[in-house]
Amino acid sequence: MKKRLFVALVALFLACSMILSSQSGQQTAGLFEQPLLITSAGQNAEVQIAAVLAKRTGLNYTLAKLATAKDLENMKTLVLVMGTSLKGLGAAGLDMDKERERVTGLVAAAQKRNIPILCLHLGGESRRGQQTDELISEFLPLARMALVVKSGNMDGIFTRICQEKNIPLVEVEKTVDVLAPLQKAFK
Repeated sequence: MKKRLFVALVALFLACSMILSSQSGQQTAGLFEQPLLITSAGQNAEVQIAAVLAKRTGLNYTLAKLATAKDLENMKTLVLVMGTSLKGLGAAGLDMDKERERVTGLVAAAQKRNIPILCLHLGGESRRGQQTDELISEFLPLARMALVVKSGNMDGIFTRICQEKNIPLVEVEKTVDVLAPLQKAFK
C-alpha cells in the first residue's frame, strides 16, 4: 500500500513538473526572430560569451560591442548583455554616462523599429554592482525576455522587475546552460 502511494506521489510530482515546464516553455519559445544584434550594456567581457553561445546554437547574429542605431539595419532582435566592466569601458574610451547614452539611443531605435529586446546577464554575482544595477533597472523593463545565470540574481532584482513588467525570466545554473533556452527563444 505504501509503495503504491509513493509511486502515485512520484508520478503526480513528475506530471506537475512537466506541466510547469511546458508552461514556461510556451512563454519563451519562439519569442524572437533572426538575425540578431548582440551588444553589451556596460562593456563587459560576457558579450563575447553571448556571441559564442549564439554561434553554438546556430543563430544568425552580428556582434557589435559599440552598437548604435545604424547597426540595427536588417536586424530582428536586439540582445543586450548586461554587466558593467570599468576595464571594458576604459578600453572602449567610454565612461558610464557615455555608455548609458549609447545604449539608450540603441534601445530607442530598436523600439522605434519594433525590434524586441532580449536581456542576458551571464556574469553572475561578480558582474553585479551599483552601475550594473542601474543599467538593469533602466533597460530590463523594456525587454521581451530575460535570460540570466542564477548567481547574478541572488538579490532578486531580475525576478522583481520581470514580475512587475510581466517579462518571462529564465534562470540557469551555469553559463553553458544558456544554450537550450537561447535556442528555444528564437523561431
